[in-house]
Amino acid sequence: MTASPEALAMARVAALAAEDKLGHDVSVIDVSEQLVITDLFVIASADNERQVNAITDEVEDKMREAGYQPVRREGTREGRWALLDYIDVVVHIQHSDERAFYALEALWKDCPTVEITAESDPEVSETEASDTEVSDTEASETEIGSGQ
Repeated sequence: MTASPEALAMARVAALAAEDKLGHDVSVIDVSEQLVITDLFVIASADNERQVNAITDEVEDKMREAGYQPVRREGTREGRWALLDYIDVVVHIQHSDERAFYALEALWKDCPTVEITAESDPEVSETEASDTEVSDTEASETEIGSGQ
């Protein structure tokens, strides 16, 4: 299972909005194989609390313009780690210190990343693409071997 096309589109909107407000180290992680509650994490860093809040506001505004509403918002008052839950996509906007301490990328290191660019649609990293090809081949062999 990989992230749905709608989740990829949502993640693209959120990631680009974070970059627009000078969020740095923006990354998108496909956690759909590991979690049933969401497909993608979008993670962005900010250098201070005011910037965390500005990025959070921008992500919410751009997501709303695209027709998405968060079902939950957490941590926005403190400005250290804001979490916006859009069900298929969870956006984490973290102060640089929190990001280094909690190291979400290290926690989810076995999950593929998704490349987001302003010019194109989201693309799965090369690692994910090769894993998908192997998985598709294995799936075909399994279907053939089981007589389906």
